[in-house]
Amino acid sequence: MTTQHWSLPTGSRVAVYHYPPANPGPRHPIPLVYLNGGPVRGISVLDHRFLQLLARQGYDVYAYEQAGGGRSDLLPMSQYTISRSVRDLAAFVDRLNKGKVDILGFSSGGTVLTRALADPRVAARLHRAIIAEPGPMDGPTARITGHKGRQSARGLAPAQSGPRSTHVPRYAVAFGLMRLGLLTPDTGLIGQAEGDNAFTAADLSSDTASAYCARDAHRIPAEDTAQNFSFSPAASLRIQQTVKDSPSIATKLRRSRTPAMLMIAECSSQLRQWETTVLANDPAIRRTQYMPGVGHHMWNGLDDNNDRAAAVITAFLQDRPAPLPNHPTRDEIPAFLRDRK
Repeated sequence: MTTQHWSLPTGSRVAVYHYPPANPGPRHPIPLVYLNGGPVRGISVLDHRFLQLLARQGYDVYAYEQAGGGRSDLLPMSQYTISRSVRDLAAFVDRLNKGKVDILGFSSGGTVLTRALADPRVAARLHRAIIAEPGPMDGPTARITGHKGRQSARGLAPAQSGPRSTHVPRYAVAFGLMRLGLLTPDTGLIGQAEGDNAFTAADLSSDTASAYCARDAHRIPAEDTAQNFSFSPAASLRIQQTVKDSPSIATKLRRSRTPAMLMIAECSSQLRQWETTVLANDPAIRRTQYMPGVGHHMWNGLDDNNDRAAAVITAFLQDRPAPLPNHPTRDEIPAFLRDRK
């Protein structure tokens, strides 16, 4: 894959990937931009393959790794905020200079997208929005307690082999204290670049397993290569904290007019209430697609999962009938949460 680097007016310098339409058939005139999860992480090999599938179906696909993630440049630790992520999205679309774009936001990328929809200045740049397995959209949502989807492979899948930074006492203590909020992400105990380089895919073994259904525990595909893997635990925790500290965006989101779709996985590792809160407050969500047989990482290369996810996404972008029932609807949210689906 070829990487470009774009310097944005926000001060971020991000790694950009472009997959132009790769089929001889109809091409879709509106660019599709992908926002990956992390929040500060490289785009996985599995994601790149899925984006290439969309390009083969006639989509002009762009993706960028958020500041500090993957091949993008680092920021000073204090500049990692959810509002900066939204500003970077707006700046990226402006730099693309192709008019309004469709956006697919996955996981924490779905959080960035949801907050963009609540900001009329940013939403004006968006044509259609697909919110896939979002994290909490604001502080009140982050403090909700609830339940997740059907059983994931966490605790069932074999641990990934390879070195782990969390087996090194200094890293283990620092990362652990940061997760507990007892050490700030800008600690001098571990430099940002050092922490990024020390963290390995094996350190995220249980998190990776939680993105798959229990039935897939013993066939979880490799999500990254040693060359591709990048994760910044400190910057990610910093952004997550700014979400927790943010006031409610519900009132602003209720004014959204950008046509949107919500995607929910059967074995989701996200709290159901994070997802249903977006559905309840965004009146422009036209359909919800509950994806059976997959976990949080819905396009994972197993069986026909990529094709099924692509069918749901392309049907919405082309305003065609949905391949799955519209479920849950807003009226079905209480029953959906009771059923613990």
